[in-house]
Amino acid sequence: MIASARVITVVGIGAEGWDGVSEVGRAWVERARVVLGGRRHLDLLPDVPGQRREPWPSPLRDRLPALLASLADEAAGGHVVALASGDPLVSGIATTFMDLLGPDEVTVVPGISSVALARAAMRWSAESHAVVSVVGRDVALVRRELAPGRRILVLSSDEHTPRDVAALLVAEGYGDSELTVLGDLGEREQSSFLFDKAVILTGKEFDLPRLNVVAIDCVGPSLGGWVAGLPDDAFEHDGQLTKRDLRASALARLSPTPGEHLWDVGAGAGSVGIEWMRAHPSCTTTAVEADADRAARISRNATSLGVPGLEVVHGRAPGALAGLRPPDAIFVGGGATRDGVIDACLTALRPAGRLVVHGVTLETEMLLGRLYREHGGELTRVSVETSAPVGAFTGWTPARTVTQWALSR
Repeated sequence: MIASARVITVVGIGAEGWDGVSEVGRAWVERARVVLGGRRHLDLLPDVPGQRREPWPSPLRDRLPALLASLADEAAGGHVVALASGDPLVSGIATTFMDLLGPDEVTVVPGISSVALARAAMRWSAESHAVVSVVGRDVALVRRELAPGRRILVLSSDEHTPRDVAALLVAEGYGDSELTVLGDLGEREQSSFLFDKAVILTGKEFDLPRLNVVAIDCVGPSLGGWVAGLPDDAFEHDGQLTKRDLRASALARLSPTPGEHLWDVGAGAGSVGIEWMRAHPSCTTTAVEADADRAARISRNATSLGVPGLEVVHGRAPGALAGLRPPDAIFVGGGATRDGVIDACLTALRPAGRLVVHGVTLETEMLLGRLYREHGGELTRVSVETSAPVGAFTGWTPARTVTQWALSR
């Protein structure tokens, strides 16, 4: 007996077609009044008398709400089924439906995912590699995962993705990495193209399948760890940069946690927000920066360090903070003394949130002392000295002392 879906049921179907659909999935399709899917998937189904079959509209995300609205009567009875490749929750349409309708309105009957098929083809255990989806996303996401000896499966957007991945690997010093393009997984005619060096794929055009997964055996240099405190020269900047030691101190108190969102206010080069996102793939950042050149620079830094999804808001706090996604943590690297900035941050901060503010002027230090008296938290002065030549000898050069106020709710 099949429970009735409240709106829509998403059924996974592989390249092998109807024969590979689970018994439960077949039952959903056979009783559906309407079946949605790509033309390739719809053509794989047996005839069902009286059943309406609708190919996806284009552009899909923009026109999908109108299509669902037109199917309201069928959807209310649980008679609308959508087809998706493999596991509909692996960069699939089921995620889109849940975003639009809410998770309680969607039933998912998965097939075998492309990730599982790629693992089997490569004979890689689930624990031995990372998975990065660039379906509809920037291929720069792969950068975060690059490390000597690491294995990565990249879920591709199309036949151009493998070449884009290869070009990225070469640019980052990983041109000697072994790269395998796995095409049409699950079909009898599935293919495997092995490039013993990624640089080969950048040299000429190859006729690669549109449906593919890219497997990478990484060979290259260390590009920086995930623990806070990347070298300052990892960032393009004009001097407005939270330096390495101070950045590590701030992020230790901001405490990045999977799925949480950060405001990086007065972001400068964006270093704190970028390292927040590098801590975990599900961490997100909105960087607020008043200077147009710096705002553009933040986006470039985010892409070059593997977190191209960082959101940049060109504007001045506190006005630019209105309407932003509520933060789980906030870093204020500049502009703390501007009227309303700290008040706006304290108001927006979610329960159990963390706030860290840095100041280098007497005026900001006085403000942070008052905030510490009023709200508690932790008040710290951080002074860093680095070695430098003093004639024929070596001495210490102090950086400007920073006052740090950290508050945890």
